[in-house]
Amino acid sequence: MFEVTRPRFEELVADALDSLPPDLGHTMDNVAVLVEDRAVGTFSVRASTRGSPDQRGPTSYGWVMPDRITLYQETICSVCSTEAEVVAQVRKTIIHEVAHHFGISDPRLEELGWA
Repeated sequence: MFEVTRPRFEELVADALDSLPPDLGHTMDNVAVLVEDRAVGTFSVRASTRGSPDQRGPTSYGWVMPDRITLYQETICSVCSTEAEVVAQVRKTIIHEVAHHFGISDPRLEELGWA
């Protein structure tokens, strides 16, 4: 396990988000990206996504809480032995969860090499 401080991990998450193609980044609206230690009840989940833009329409968007992508820092760091591995894992996880946010399935992500 490679330990990273919370501020550094959040910086890596921000860098990963900044590395997304601009068209994709502009399409993400009302999405909060959070960092927590680990998912409740499991040590293997690296991230989770809640909500979907498909569920929102022009008349059903008011007063809606943001969709959420949550990365679990301890779980991600537990599979890494260097900071470079943490950087790569954070980026892969961000891409994976953003894809889920847009409705891309795990089988399709596997085809693309991001599962």
